[in-house]
Amino acid sequence: MSLPTPSVQLYTLVEEFRADPARSLDRLAAIGLQHVEAFDFVGRPAEIRAALDASGLTAPTGHAPLLSDELWTPDGSIPTPEPEAVLEAAAVVGLTTVIDPFVEPVRWSTVDGVNEIADRLNAVADLAATYGLSVGYHNHAQEFLLDIDGRSALEHVVARTDERIAIELDLFWALTGGQDVPALVQRLGSRLLAVHVKDGFVPAENPFGVDADRTVTRHLDQRRPGEGHVPLVEAMRATDAVRWAVIEYDQSPGDVFDDIAASYAFLLEKGLAA
Repeated sequence: MSLPTPSVQLYTLVEEFRADPARSLDRLAAIGLQHVEAFDFVGRPAEIRAALDASGLTAPTGHAPLLSDELWTPDGSIPTPEPEAVLEAAAVVGLTTVIDPFVEPVRWSTVDGVNEIADRLNAVADLAATYGLSVGYHNHAQEFLLDIDGRSALEHVVARTDERIAIELDLFWALTGGQDVPALVQRLGSRLLAVHVKDGFVPAENPFGVDADRTVTRHLDQRRPGEGHVPLVEAMRATDAVRWAVIEYDQSPGDVFDDIAASYAFLLEKGLAA
Protein backbone atom coordinates (compact mmCIF):
# COMPACT_ATOMS: atom_id res chain seq x y z
CA MET A 1 0.00 0.00 0.00
CA SER A 2 1.46 3.35 -1.03
CA LEU A 3 1.32 6.13 1.54
CA PRO A 4 0.52 9.77 0.91
CA THR A 5 3.16 12.46 1.25
CA PRO A 6 2.73 15.10 3.98
CA SER A 7 2.06 18.71 3.09
CA VAL A 8 0.60 21.72 4.88
CA GLN A 9 -1.99 24.24 3.74
CA LEU A 10 -0.49 27.70 4.14
CA TYR A 11 -3.85 29.10 5.25
CA THR A 12 -3.06 27.43 8.58
CA LEU A 13 -0.36 30.04 9.14
CA VAL A 14 -1.91 32.78 7.03
CA GLU A 15 -0.88 35.71 9.22
CA GLU A 16 2.67 34.43 9.75
CA PHE A 17 3.12 33.69 6.06
CA ARG A 18 1.81 37.04 4.89
CA ALA A 19 4.09 38.84 7.33
CA ASP A 20 7.27 36.87 6.55
CA PRO A 21 7.01 34.17 3.87
CA ALA A 22 10.68 33.19 3.98
CA ARG A 23 10.83 32.70 7.75
CA SER A 24 7.53 30.82 7.78
CA LEU A 25 8.65 28.39 5.10
CA ASP A 26 12.01 27.88 6.79
CA ARG A 27 10.19 26.91 9.99
CA LEU A 28 8.06 24.40 8.10
CA ALA A 29 11.17 22.90 6.52
CA ALA A 30 12.76 22.64 9.96
CA ILE A 31 9.77 20.54 11.11
CA GLY A 32 10.58 18.09 8.31
CA LEU A 33 8.01 19.07 5.71
CA GLN A 34 9.10 19.21 2.08
CA HIS A 35 5.84 20.37 0.50
CA VAL A 36 3.15 22.98 1.10
CA GLU A 37 -0.24 23.77 -0.37
CA ALA A 38 -0.24 27.33 -1.66
CA PHE A 39 -2.81 29.93 -0.66
CA ASP A 40 -3.37 33.51 -1.85
CA PHE A 41 -0.70 33.15 -4.52
CA VAL A 42 -2.32 34.84 -7.52
CA GLY A 43 -1.16 38.36 -6.66
CA ARG A 44 2.48 37.51 -5.97
CA PRO A 45 3.47 34.25 -7.64
CA ALA A 46 7.11 35.18 -8.31
CA GLU A 47 7.67 36.19 -4.68
CA ILE A 48 6.14 32.98 -3.39
CA ARG A 49 8.11 30.85 -5.86
CA ALA A 50 11.35 32.53 -4.78
CA ALA A 51 10.58 31.90 -1.11
CA LEU A 52 9.76 28.26 -1.82
CA ASP A 53 12.97 27.76 -3.76
CA ALA A 54 15.02 29.38 -1.01
CA SER A 55 13.52 27.11 1.64
CA GLY A 56 13.80 23.95 -0.45
CA LEU A 57 10.03 23.42 -0.46
CA THR A 58 7.60 22.82 -3.32
CA ALA A 59 3.89 23.56 -3.70
CA PRO A 60 2.38 20.80 -5.85
CA THR A 61 -1.16 21.89 -4.97
CA GLY A 62 -2.73 25.22 -4.22
CA HIS A 63 -6.07 26.84 -3.41
CA ALA A 64 -7.58 29.54 -5.60
CA PRO A 65 -11.10 30.43 -6.78
CA LEU A 66 -12.00 28.94 -10.15
CA LEU A 67 -15.77 28.45 -9.91
CA SER A 68 -17.05 31.74 -8.48
CA ASP A 69 -17.36 35.23 -9.89
CA GLU A 70 -17.08 36.79 -6.43
CA LEU A 71 -15.17 35.72 -3.35
CA TRP A 72 -16.49 36.36 0.14
CA THR A 73 -14.02 37.84 2.63
CA PRO A 74 -14.53 39.27 6.14
CA ASP A 75 -14.33 42.70 4.51
CA GLY A 76 -17.03 41.98 1.93
CA SER A 77 -17.32 40.28 -1.45
CA ILE A 78 -14.64 40.99 -4.03
CA PRO A 79 -14.37 39.97 -7.69
CA THR A 80 -12.32 36.85 -8.29
CA PRO A 81 -9.44 36.84 -10.77
CA GLU A 82 -10.12 35.36 -14.16
CA PRO A 83 -9.29 31.63 -14.38
CA GLU A 84 -6.51 32.43 -16.85
CA ALA A 85 -4.84 34.67 -14.26
CA VAL A 86 -5.11 31.95 -11.62
CA LEU A 87 -3.61 29.33 -13.91
CA GLU A 88 -0.80 31.59 -15.09
CA ALA A 89 0.16 32.33 -11.48
CA ALA A 90 -0.09 28.64 -10.57
CA ALA A 91 2.38 27.76 -13.31
CA VAL A 92 4.85 30.33 -11.96
CA VAL A 93 4.59 28.96 -8.42
CA GLY A 94 5.11 25.43 -9.72
CA LEU A 95 1.73 23.92 -8.95
CA THR A 96 0.46 20.86 -10.75
CA THR A 97 -3.12 21.01 -9.40
CA VAL A 98 -5.21 24.10 -8.62
CA ILE A 99 -8.01 23.35 -6.17
CA ASP A 100 -11.07 25.53 -5.69
CA PRO A 101 -11.49 25.74 -1.91
CA PHE A 102 -15.03 27.10 -1.44
CA VAL A 103 -18.30 27.50 -3.31
CA GLU A 104 -21.03 29.23 -1.35
CA PRO A 105 -23.69 27.07 0.35
CA VAL A 106 -26.59 28.56 -1.62
CA ARG A 107 -25.15 27.21 -4.88
CA TRP A 108 -25.15 23.71 -3.38
CA SER A 109 -28.82 23.95 -2.38
CA THR A 110 -30.48 23.10 -5.73
CA VAL A 111 -29.94 20.50 -8.43
CA ASP A 112 -29.47 23.23 -11.03
CA GLY A 113 -26.87 24.93 -8.86
CA VAL A 114 -24.95 21.70 -8.34
CA ASN A 115 -25.05 20.87 -12.04
CA GLU A 116 -23.71 24.34 -12.84
CA ILE A 117 -20.78 23.74 -10.47
CA ALA A 118 -20.01 20.45 -12.21
CA ASP A 119 -20.22 22.02 -15.64
CA ARG A 120 -17.87 24.85 -14.64
CA LEU A 121 -15.43 22.31 -13.25
CA ASN A 122 -15.38 20.47 -16.56
CA ALA A 123 -14.84 23.71 -18.48
CA VAL A 124 -12.03 24.96 -16.24
CA ALA A 125 -10.34 21.54 -16.46
CA ASP A 126 -10.21 21.96 -20.23
CA LEU A 127 -8.69 25.41 -19.81
CA ALA A 128 -6.17 24.23 -17.19
CA ALA A 129 -4.96 21.49 -19.51
CA THR A 130 -3.73 24.16 -21.93
CA TYR A 131 -1.42 25.34 -19.12
CA GLY A 132 -0.28 21.80 -18.31
CA LEU A 133 -2.27 21.87 -15.07
CA SER A 134 -5.05 19.91 -13.40
CA VAL A 135 -7.89 21.16 -11.23
CA GLY A 136 -9.76 19.90 -8.20
CA TYR A 137 -12.35 20.78 -5.59
CA HIS A 138 -12.10 21.03 -1.80
CA ASN A 139 -15.21 20.52 0.34
CA HIS A 140 -16.63 22.04 3.46
CA ALA A 141 -19.97 20.81 4.83
CA GLN A 142 -22.47 22.42 2.45
CA GLU A 143 -21.70 19.86 -0.26
CA PHE A 144 -23.51 17.20 1.78
CA LEU A 145 -26.79 18.99 2.57
CA LEU A 146 -28.64 18.14 -0.65
CA ASP A 147 -29.51 14.59 -1.70
CA ILE A 148 -29.62 13.98 -5.45
CA ASP A 149 -30.83 10.56 -6.53
CA GLY A 150 -29.67 8.96 -3.31
CA ARG A 151 -26.24 10.54 -3.07
CA SER A 152 -24.75 13.75 -1.76
CA ALA A 153 -24.31 16.79 -3.97
CA LEU A 154 -20.54 16.31 -3.84
CA GLU A 155 -20.80 12.76 -5.13
CA HIS A 156 -23.24 13.93 -7.80
CA VAL A 157 -20.58 16.38 -8.99
CA VAL A 158 -17.98 13.62 -8.99
CA ALA A 159 -20.24 11.47 -11.18
CA ARG A 160 -20.97 14.37 -13.54
CA THR A 161 -17.36 15.50 -14.05
CA ASP A 162 -14.39 14.18 -15.96
CA GLU A 163 -12.24 11.67 -14.09
CA ARG A 164 -9.22 13.96 -14.41
CA ILE A 165 -10.86 16.38 -11.94
CA ALA A 166 -9.52 15.64 -8.47
CA ILE A 167 -11.21 15.78 -5.11
CA GLU A 168 -9.44 17.01 -2.01
CA LEU A 169 -11.54 15.70 0.87
CA ASP A 170 -11.48 17.69 4.08
CA LEU A 171 -12.07 14.95 6.62
CA PHE A 172 -13.24 17.27 9.42
CA TRP A 173 -15.76 19.05 7.20
CA ALA A 174 -17.04 15.79 5.73
CA LEU A 175 -17.82 14.59 9.24
CA THR A 176 -19.41 17.94 10.05
CA GLY A 177 -21.60 17.39 6.98
CA GLY A 178 -22.91 14.16 8.49
CA GLN A 179 -20.83 11.71 6.48
CA ASP A 180 -19.48 8.29 7.41
CA VAL A 181 -16.02 9.49 6.50
CA PRO A 182 -14.20 6.16 5.91
CA ALA A 183 -17.10 4.97 3.75
CA LEU A 184 -17.06 8.22 1.78
CA VAL A 185 -13.32 7.87 1.22
CA GLN A 186 -13.89 4.38 -0.16
CA ARG A 187 -16.65 5.57 -2.50
CA LEU A 188 -14.56 8.44 -3.87
CA GLY A 189 -11.74 6.01 -4.57
CA SER A 190 -9.39 7.02 -7.35
CA ARG A 191 -10.86 10.53 -7.58
CA LEU A 192 -9.17 11.41 -4.28
CA LEU A 193 -5.93 13.25 -4.85
CA ALA A 194 -5.56 14.62 -1.33
CA VAL A 195 -7.14 14.78 2.11
CA HIS A 196 -7.06 17.59 4.62
CA VAL A 197 -5.95 16.20 7.94
CA LYS A 198 -7.56 18.00 10.84
CA ASP A 199 -9.45 17.10 13.99
CA GLY A 200 -11.86 18.76 16.35
CA PHE A 201 -15.24 18.57 18.00
CA VAL A 202 -17.99 18.58 15.42
CA PRO A 203 -20.96 20.84 16.26
CA ALA A 204 -24.23 19.13 17.11
CA GLU A 205 -25.91 21.05 14.30
CA ASN A 206 -24.44 21.52 10.84
CA PRO A 207 -22.89 25.02 10.86
CA PHE A 208 -22.97 25.38 7.07
CA GLY A 209 -26.66 25.54 6.28
CA VAL A 210 -27.62 27.59 3.25
CA ASP A 211 -28.31 30.69 5.35
CA ALA A 212 -25.51 30.07 7.84
CA ASP A 213 -23.17 32.79 9.05
CA ARG A 214 -20.08 32.57 6.86
CA THR A 215 -17.84 33.49 9.80
CA VAL A 216 -18.55 30.13 11.47
CA THR A 217 -14.96 28.95 11.08
CA ARG A 218 -13.91 31.57 13.63
CA HIS A 219 -15.77 29.62 16.32
CA LEU A 220 -14.58 26.09 15.59
CA ASP A 221 -13.21 23.90 18.35
CA GLN A 222 -10.38 22.28 16.39
CA ARG A 223 -7.74 20.11 18.02
CA ARG A 224 -4.58 18.24 17.16
CA PRO A 225 -5.07 14.91 15.35
CA GLY A 226 -6.31 12.16 17.65
CA GLU A 227 -7.90 14.62 20.11
CA GLY A 228 -11.29 15.12 18.47
CA HIS A 229 -14.18 13.38 16.74
CA VAL A 230 -12.71 12.75 13.28
CA PRO A 231 -11.83 9.08 12.49
CA LEU A 232 -8.57 10.07 10.83
CA VAL A 233 -6.81 6.72 11.02
CA GLU A 234 -9.78 4.74 9.70
CA ALA A 235 -10.47 7.24 6.92
CA MET A 236 -6.90 7.41 5.70
CA ARG A 237 -6.57 3.65 5.71
CA ALA A 238 -9.74 3.27 3.64
CA THR A 239 -7.92 3.90 0.34
CA ASP A 240 -4.46 3.89 -1.15
CA ALA A 241 -5.37 6.46 -3.82
CA VAL A 242 -4.48 9.58 -1.83
CA ARG A 243 -1.29 11.31 -2.97
CA TRP A 244 -1.14 14.18 -0.43
CA ALA A 245 -1.95 14.29 3.28
CA VAL A 246 -2.37 18.02 3.80
CA ILE A 247 -2.17 19.29 7.36
CA GLU A 248 -4.56 22.15 8.05
CA TYR A 249 -6.21 24.00 10.89
CA ASP A 250 -8.99 26.49 10.19
CA GLN A 251 -8.16 27.69 13.68
CA SER A 252 -4.99 26.44 15.30
CA PRO A 253 -5.63 25.54 18.96
CA GLY A 254 -2.21 26.72 20.14
CA ASP A 255 1.10 27.81 18.67
CA VAL A 256 0.60 27.23 14.99
CA PHE A 257 4.03 25.76 14.29
CA ASP A 258 3.82 23.44 17.31
CA ASP A 259 0.39 22.29 16.13
CA ILE A 260 1.67 21.63 12.61
CA ALA A 261 4.59 19.67 14.06
CA ALA A 262 2.15 17.60 16.15
CA SER A 263 0.09 16.80 13.04
CA TYR A 264 3.20 15.82 11.11
CA ALA A 265 4.32 13.55 13.95
CA PHE A 266 0.83 11.97 14.10
CA LEU A 267 0.92 11.10 10.41
CA LEU A 268 4.33 9.45 10.71
CA GLU A 269 3.69 7.66 14.03
CA LYS A 270 0.39 6.19 12.81
CA GLY A 271 1.93 5.06 9.53
CA LEU A 272 -0.44 7.27 7.55
CA ALA A 273 2.17 9.13 5.49
CA ALA A 274 5.74 8.73 4.36
